[in-house]
Amino acid sequence: MKKITMLIAAGATLLAITGCMSASQHAAEVKKETADDRITVGTVQREIRQGMSGAEVAQVLGSPNIVSTDEKRREVWVYDKVATDTVYSTSQGGVAALILAGSGGVGGLAGGTSGYGAGAKSTSQRTLTIVIKYDEAGKVRDFSYHSTRF
Repeated sequence: MKKITMLIAAGATLLAITGCMSASQHAAEVKKETADDRITVGTVQREIRQGMSGAEVAQVLGSPNIVSTDEKRREVWVYDKVATDTVYSTSQGGVAALILAGSGGVGGLAGGTSGYGAGAKSTSQRTLTIVIKYDEAGKVRDFSYHSTRF
């Protein structure tokens, strides 16, 4: 009987401590899932070069938000990205107790819980503007970028 009580108490304790994740752990999971889908300054610095064709640029960065022409009728592509990251995390924790009691073959069952809750929310914004200017042959002649995070 004592072994069963100890086993149940150990199981309840294990459940109480393994079900909790901190806000920073939740945020890391969200960032990990979305990191591959994002255009970054590093992507521009690493991949975009003068002399690239529009098709090569589109393969790296995708479709631009704005396509216009300058005073000499050369194409200008603008990628204007804005992202709002909101992370909200709540954790519920507690201890569940299951007590088996008995005397002389007659048993009783009693249970109880004690718990707490906590939460956190964080919001941030990122912007990235990329301007790619093409020459008359449709090749990249110049590019610039501007990034903010607040």
